[in-house]
Amino acid sequence: MNTATTATMTRKTSLMQIVPVMLCFFAMGFVDLVGTASNYVQKDLGLTDSQANLFPSLVFFWFLIFSVPTGMLMNRIGRKNTVLISLAVTAVSLFIPAFGDSYWVMLTAFSLLGIGNAIMQTSLNPLVTNLISGDKLASTLTFGQFVKAIASFLAPIIAAWGATTLLPTFGLGWRVLFVIYAAISFLSIAVLGATPIEEERPDKASGIGECLKLLGKPFILLCFLGIMCHVGIDVGTNTTAPKILMERLGMPLEEAGFATGVYFIFRTAGCFLGAFILRAMSPKLFLAISVAMMLVAMGMLFVCDSLGALYTGIALIGFGNSNVFSIIFAQALTAQPAERNEVSGLMIMGLFGGTIFPLAMGFMADAMGQAGAVAVMTVGVAYLLLYSLKLKKA
Repeated sequence: MNTATTATMTRKTSLMQIVPVMLCFFAMGFVDLVGTASNYVQKDLGLTDSQANLFPSLVFFWFLIFSVPTGMLMNRIGRKNTVLISLAVTAVSLFIPAFGDSYWVMLTAFSLLGIGNAIMQTSLNPLVTNLISGDKLASTLTFGQFVKAIASFLAPIIAAWGATTLLPTFGLGWRVLFVIYAAISFLSIAVLGATPIEEERPDKASGIGECLKLLGKPFILLCFLGIMCHVGIDVGTNTTAPKILMERLGMPLEEAGFATGVYFIFRTAGCFLGAFILRAMSPKLFLAISVAMMLVAMGMLFVCDSLGALYTGIALIGFGNSNVFSIIFAQALTAQPAERNEVSGLMIMGLFGGTIFPLAMGFMADAMGQAGAVAVMTVGVAYLLLYSLKLKKA
């Protein structure tokens, strides 16, 4: 067998392995249906806002609890097996609403969905390192985030179709979304389970204390705080953008809500383009450019009061923030190659920033309007700028 034939077979094998992993990234995006679904549940059950808001809050809570233990679990049973467990938990959570939509049934379903996603995000990203390494890792993780965003896009469309279609949905209505995504989860289990992926085994399994000790390493701590800022800006923009339009332009919520759509469209586009840009540009330079875009955008949200300018600022945040997670995550994994499982758990635990930032933004908005909320996000952007200066040029 000649060298060319061997190289071709290697490329085919790699493609056959990466496609099932990307299908898992699609399943990772199922967690984003919580926003759409909670609105439908609130309407169906006549819930108060505080009762309905418990659903998305649970998702962030489980990231705090399960991320580090999942890193330990990967050391014991491997990354692929851990991903398969996360897919099984996700599939069960999505299948539960087919049997009813009472408050406690949905609460159980969303809790399991959060647990499954916390395990999946912790294990799936390092699994990619078994297939892709070096300068291609960040771009591959970014493409995975793009695939994940497709599932996020489709959730409200499928739910709306289920709620309005004349076709039979077996009495499920908008809940047909859960059944469709459950079926895809089971498909992901079958496809990934049949895909051979070689993994290196750690010499020993780490404890929770050993995992948390990694935060004592300056660069890992910088990455952890960077993830918190990234997620805080992400969740903060989604919640604050419509409020800025309502405050500055007097728009009703129904119209101002499109601001979130603008953010999400440009964030998804940024993930797609970033997968290619990172193959030609260093992560350090691309991150610096991305953060600079967000810094300009924050200035626009502070002072502008025209619809076009505010939409431009929101779009710049969406595009600029789209690749921050992948770059920081790849840098953290590369910095501690022998402890990637533990590092992955710590980085995913940083998603808890999605709870901390909105709380601080709420207090500041009450004190000084939405400019106060923007100020909190600006602190996060400033930290990311500092972080980008700490990266190596390679």
